[in-house]
Amino acid sequence: MSADPRRQVPRTDTLLADPRLRAVGERLGRGLVKGAVQRVQQQIRDGELASPQAVDAVLASLPGTASSLRPVLNATGVLVHTNLGRSPLSPAAVAAITAAAGTTDVELDLATGRRGPRGEAAITALLDAVPAAEAAIVVNNCAAALALVATALGQGRELVIARGELVEIGDGFRIPDLLVSTGARLREVGTTNRVTLADYRGALATDTGAVLKVHPSNFVVRGFTRAVEVAELASALEDVPLVADVGSGLLRPHPLLPDEPDLQSTLAAGADLVLASGDKLLGGPQAGLVLGRADLVQRLRRHPLYRALRVDKTTLAALEATLRGPLPPVQEMLAADVDGLRARARALAGRLAEAGVDAVAVDAEARVGGGGAPEHPLPSAAVSLPSSFAERLRRGSPPVVGYVEDGRTLLNLRSVPPSGDDELGTAVLAVVDG
Repeated sequence: MSADPRRQVPRTDTLLADPRLRAVGERLGRGLVKGAVQRVQQQIRDGELASPQAVDAVLASLPGTASSLRPVLNATGVLVHTNLGRSPLSPAAVAAITAAAGTTDVELDLATGRRGPRGEAAITALLDAVPAAEAAIVVNNCAAALALVATALGQGRELVIARGELVEIGDGFRIPDLLVSTGARLREVGTTNRVTLADYRGALATDTGAVLKVHPSNFVVRGFTRAVEVAELASALEDVPLVADVGSGLLRPHPLLPDEPDLQSTLAAGADLVLASGDKLLGGPQAGLVLGRADLVQRLRRHPLYRALRVDKTTLAALEATLRGPLPPVQEMLAADVDGLRARARALAGRLAEAGVDAVAVDAEARVGGGGAPEHPLPSAAVSLPSSFAERLRRGSPPVVGYVEDGRTLLNLRSVPPSGDDELGTAVLAVVDG
């Protein structure tokens, strides 16, 4: 009877009282640790684990944090990968979030002791980065920014937009559905492939709330096409606001992305408001940025919906640090030297080959992602492995997400910081040994 493993199961309170588990319980929460204890107890009952190994098994099964989100190595070559949380934050932004996590002066003027403007420092940093803007506000994402604009300027009125810009983007999200849900009426102009200035002019009426230009994301029309640029459109409008959703959050023109609109140039060309995401090419936290004319921005700020869409203190802190601090990771990825990427791929492939892995360095292409610059692939380099590695690496610790191309798993290094190469190699060797 003493050989029955069920008799060897340690008591729950005994395990939870272990100093190592008690310490980790203070960090992760007692409930999370207790759940891990119960799973290990079941393994002992099933004869899969010996009782003396219980505490070590509990510790090994616990996550690093109380969150279920796991850090992932992005080897997809997609710099702004929506499924992987878009842009990774800079160390400066991460430190700012930590500092802002407690009680802060987010709405307090410490000099007077009275309520102060919310997020003033982040707004000032944004205006310093985009001097063509008179004012700015920040909401929780770009869709929220568009919804706020459509509600404040277009509810019960018409919003004029080109048919070719009524697009669907990721996860079935459709721009026209969002706009109509705000109570605005859409006035579509032009055709899918061609729109002229006369089309816009002909649509303007006394109940026009705004003219919208929306970044088409990954949708591209080729051939017999015609579009009206912001500068041309702005010159034809008088009292009707021109609102441009530029999407990716690029602050200024970038030499590698010649067709990607940016905030500064769009405002300088005559847009009254520009909208963008904070977590794409800007490289910051998820946020919707609205910049432009002071009177229009104030109108949005005073609208009741703004209260429901505003961001929290940690987002404001991360955004300011992204704008004020060192180059964020996504900008470093964009600026990566191709020869340097090839050298990294050769070194990593050589390390793996020496360990007996079928690994070779190859040239590859990377992408901006997040709907940005869909027609401008970025030259890159990758480590090529057998196709069976793709799933095994995703299931590893840490998970590594690559992609399969022509029967091989590619680990694209443009989306991996140089500091991640050693961890990437270790992760590959771990799944081989496993």
